[in-house]
Amino acid sequence: MADVKSAAESDEEEMRRAIELLYFAYRGFTAEPDAILAEMGMGRAHHRVIYFVGRNPGMTVSELLGVLRITKQSLARVLSQLIKEGHVSQTPGTRDRRQRLLTLTAKGAALERQLTARQSVLVARAFARAGREGIAGFRRVMEDLVAEPDRRHLIAPAAVGEGER
Repeated sequence: MADVKSAAESDEEEMRRAIELLYFAYRGFTAEPDAILAEMGMGRAHHRVIYFVGRNPGMTVSELLGVLRITKQSLARVLSQLIKEGHVSQTPGTRDRRQRLLTLTAKGAALERQLTARQSVLVARAFARAGREGIAGFRRVMEDLVAEPDRRHLIAPAAVGEGER
């Protein structure tokens, strides 16, 4: 008789496979942007700042800290480089002058578009293969993996998969 895995062993294997897929998918997803940024003396922390400031123009430093969940010291290092090199601008808040509002400059917006375009190609190819149901399933799984405190930072879902929860 063939050796048959128990349901628990099979479930454990599926979980491990999913974890491996997440690790390797993330590496593939970040490879091209990492290479582009490395040539500029930057890394993933810079990418995250550029991405989220681009998605949320005018966000405060405090809001960015909440999204990234990094220390002020870590953000200060990355942000000062991005400001110095002309990718991000910082202006005082209109109501509270102590606030620093962040926006991408034209140079920063161009870099954000370049990095996002590389990743969009990968996602578009995967979505084309997955189909509407696959996309909706992917979104459900990914949204469920987002920690509860971070869910408030998610942008509302697009048309595909809406109302399917």
